[in-house]
Amino acid sequence: MERAWRLALTGTPGTGKTTIAAVLEKKGIRIDSVESLAERHGCIGEVDVIDGARPVDLGALSVCLRDEWRDSPESTTVIDGHLSHNLPVDGVIILRCSPEELRVRLDERGYSDLKSTENIEWEFIGGAWNEREGHLPWVEFDTSADSVECIVATLHDWISDGLKPMSPRSAIDWVSVQEG
Repeated sequence: MERAWRLALTGTPGTGKTTIAAVLEKKGIRIDSVESLAERHGCIGEVDVIDGARPVDLGALSVCLRDEWRDSPESTTVIDGHLSHNLPVDGVIILRCSPEELRVRLDERGYSDLKSTENIEWEFIGGAWNEREGHLPWVEFDTSADSVECIVATLHDWISDGLKPMSPRSAIDWVSVQEG
């Protein structure tokens, strides 16, 4: 019997988390979100009038989930959200996107110039990679280069292989890419 995992699906807003999650769900992977988990556990605040986001108390949510998630899930579950890598998961899927493409995607969403710039800067510096702690298995994809189908197929292989490292590739470095 294949082991079931709890996996974070993280990345800067606009990198494709919800798109990838929707395809994974159609393939039988259970999907949850940071927001729904926070709502269920009373760890989410009211909408911030400045940025329109609802703040999540990650510390309190993690404490609740550590107890609830003591045992492995019945089936592999992906937690969708740019904060999901901060939860007590078994592995992390990080989606990246070139800053130029990310700008287009965020503009299409109607983000303000300030909000777009903040998210692009977060992507540029590696966002979630800079928050990486411990020895959890991580896998990274460039959604500006790889198709959804390719990403999902590779994720399926990674999960089926027990979250083993796929290759000795390093994190995407947009600064180096810009410098050519």
